[in-house]
Amino acid sequence: MVDYRYLGRSGLKVSPLTLGTMMFGGETDEPTSHRIIDTAREQGINFIDTADGYNKGASEEVVGRGIKAQRDHWVLATKFANPRGQGPNQRGQSRKWIIENVENSLRRLGTDYIDILYFHRAIFDAPLGEAVRAIGDLITQGKLRYFGVSNFRAWRIAEVSHLADQFNIDRPIASQPLYNIVNRVAEAEQLPAAGHYGLGVVSYSPLARGVLTGKYRPDLTPEADTRAGRGDKRILETEWRPESVALAAKIADYARDRGIDPVHFAIAWVLNNQLVTSTITGPRTQAHWDSYIKALGVKLNDADEAFIDDLVTTGHASTHGFNDPSHPIEGRVPYANPAQSAPAERQPEPA
Repeated sequence: MVDYRYLGRSGLKVSPLTLGTMMFGGETDEPTSHRIIDTAREQGINFIDTADGYNKGASEEVVGRGIKAQRDHWVLATKFANPRGQGPNQRGQSRKWIIENVENSLRRLGTDYIDILYFHRAIFDAPLGEAVRAIGDLITQGKLRYFGVSNFRAWRIAEVSHLADQFNIDRPIASQPLYNIVNRVAEAEQLPAAGHYGLGVVSYSPLARGVLTGKYRPDLTPEADTRAGRGDKRILETEWRPESVALAAKIADYARDRGIDPVHFAIAWVLNNQLVTSTITGPRTQAHWDSYIKALGVKLNDADEAFIDDLVTTGHASTHGFNDPSHPIEGRVPYANPAQSAPAERQPEPA
């Protein structure tokens, strides 16, 4: 039996595992994607996550066809803000783009409504109010049921909530942060802010893009069929850090000594946080999904929590000073040096 949970302060109930579909329409072909979707549904999973930018929209198309026969069973989430063309307005969070993007997502998904639309990322120089009003209009039109935020720091969660109150729009119901054993930064601000403002937390990458599966070892070259072995850009610039790989080996050994698969242990650790509603697991193969679902049967104890706390400090990443380059820190803006930034004086032409 799946332990369905209310998503934030909404009346919407979702499964503790969300089926992530980043690989669908790309490395995972459509027949395999549909088998995974059908298996997950039969197991009681009702939350599925995609994005307009996954495999250039192909993920949405594959997901749409895969859930069409049981559309009402699924809580369907997608995202906006990703570049979808060369033009300056074919990305971001303007009213123009949000409305156009939602119409395109509805077409690719083959549905007339989206359950949750996420801001995929923060656009530092774009106004939030315009975006919130546009989303409110789309909810009124019945094209969206709810909205959420992804990769938003705590102050933006607060600001979006306040703007929704100001415009008499229901607040966002979900926050989607990166959260796993080797990156606990979300514990410091994002998770408490989400809880305070009534957002459920739907975290992503509980396995740190595969680092926490136990398949990597610090001094061994990763196998060719792994994300690290394939040279996947995102894992190499984020999770593929010496400290994380070394810690993952220790965690895998500890979990196995407890009789728990390292994959199940890592997912169960995320779900053992009461501030987390659901976590997104993104399978590439049917075998991946068959492994992920077993994590729901794992319960951790106080000793397990203490073991992890000794390895990675609460609210920190495994690597001191690590920041994700795709979501940079915006809190330092140096003054320009006039002597360096001023254009050079034009020298008089020779007589």
